[in-house]
Amino acid sequence: PESIKPLPKEFFDNIDKMSFQEIAYTVADAFFGEDVDAESLKKIVYDTLAFDCPVVPVTDNIYTLELFHGPTLAFKDFGARFMARVMSYFNRGEDDNLHILVATSGDTGSAVGSAFHNVPGIDVTILFPDGKISPLQEKQLTTFDGNVRALKVKGTFDDCQKLVKTAFTDLELRKRFRLSSANSINISRLLPQSFYYMYSS
Repeated sequence: PESIKPLPKEFFDNIDKMSFQEIAYTVADAFFGEDVDAESLKKIVYDTLAFDCPVVPVTDNIYTLELFHGPTLAFKDFGARFMARVMSYFNRGEDDNLHILVATSGDTGSAVGSAFHNVPGIDVTILFPDGKISPLQEKQLTTFDGNVRALKVKGTFDDCQKLVKTAFTDLELRKRFRLSSANSINISRLLPQSFYYMYSS
């Protein structure tokens, strides 16, 4: 964007009285309000943040922001869930499914798989390295069905990433499929992570 709408002074004056979802919606509107109508954006934010991120005291004047209360126990749940709902919003009305390709070393794949599971109009393929993710992560990845599939690659994360990058440069493949990424190169996954910093403040 050429400019980002500044958050108003009243927002900061009243932030301590606002819920996590209210704070997140205000921040989301500054980033995405030009492209997503207010009602849809509010629905996306509230559906994304169906879990909490408490600020918990450790000792006097030291607190921790807990980001593991989402469905896959990873901070990436925040960004992945928002991204899935935003992509679904922009994909509405399309005749063909959008195909998401993801390389993962663990957390990203689980969060993306959970976030996109049963989201209409979107298919997800997740590549993960054989024997190089935790047993819990592998169980999370390999128990999705429907529109989410995980493929085990004999190699490293870099090999998985190379396959994804190669797919994006394959002109024949791109003619057959509408491709996108859910790795951190996608801005709709990065920006929502600012929500919990504003909330914790």
